Amino acid sequence: MTATKAFAAMSAKGKLEPYTFERRDLRSDDVGFRIDFSGICHTDIHQAREEWGEANFPMVPGHEFVGTVTSVGSGVSKFKTGDRIGVGVFIDSCRNCKNCLNGLQQYCLEGYTDTYNAYERNTKQIAYGGYSNYFVIPESYAYKLPANLDMAAMAPLLCAGITTYSPLKKWKVGPGSNVAVAGLGGLGHMAVKFAIALGANVTVLSHSDAKEKDARAFGAIDFIDTGKADWHLGYQKSFDLILNTVSAHLDLEPYLSTLATDGSLIVIGVPSEPFSMGAGSLLDGRRSVSGSLIGGIPETQEMLDFCGANNIVSEVEVISADYINEAYDRTVASDVRYRFVIDCSTF
Repeated sequence: MTATKAFAAMSAKGKLEPYTFERRDLRSDDVGFRIDFSGICHTDIHQAREEWGEANFPMVPGHEFVGTVTSVGSGVSKFKTGDRIGVGVFIDSCRNCKNCLNGLQQYCLEGYTDTYNAYERNTKQIAYGGYSNYFVIPESYAYKLPANLDMAAMAPLLCAGITTYSPLKKWKVGPGSNVAVAGLGGLGHMAVKFAIALGANVTVLSHSDAKEKDARAFGAIDFIDTGKADWHLGYQKSFDLILNTVSAHLDLEPYLSTLATDGSLIVIGVPSEPFSMGAGSLLDGRRSVSGSLIGGIPETQEMLDFCGANNIVSEVEVISADYINEAYDRTVASDVRYRFVIDCSTF
């Protein structure tokens, strides 16, 4: 067992605070590593505040983190001591269902094992996440990181990165595609970077006109202020794909009107209220609304390699552990450009 320093939510109503626990010993297929940086995802806040139903406490959040391998099990071949390593939203799955065998572990038919706020499949112990200084994981559920990218800026790739990359690849975005990204936050800015790298013409849809300068700096060719009345007029039937990265409730009708024939609106943000839409908005132009959840192991590794080849990273603000609670409040207030990342040497 390895004594591990962390920050944990002890209850849904409390602040995160210093916490120490024991990580399990390595099994033959496990990798142990020092966590260097851990991103703060809005999902962490929902979970720690028990906004998505009953949660397990104490809770150590964190499902996008990177580090340096310090030990390997006797059967490990993918990693060696000193390697860069990353972990994302899940740490295990059934490994036997159709989806797992096809590299779609995020859709495991038995349900994947979350990196935190879950129970490990083998030990049945609470899984503690990346707001900590040490981690243990089966080698097949961890990722090799590009050598040329900044470590802190890579951490959000393990959630925000793959969450936006996967639908762009699934819907075959490429040169000439007209893509709109709704929201320019932790997810949205990654969507813009990926879509542009894939050759698309990108428009950012945001209710904050203060985001226009950044949107164009990231490479967007147009910016639409959705805070204005009738913002969609003049853009009807323009976009092949809309990525909705917004976690707040939206009226989808004006967005759907901007989709071209056979266009799709993909939901990747998680609002607390259900959407509603008229059938006519779908019938006119054979439009569709779909969703996408992170990515499987092969696609996540593909995404990381793509980032290495194209020098793509997240825009981050690195913080110390004692700033986590303030970072939570600022994230809820959309006061971050564009992802908080914890320096895990400060635990």
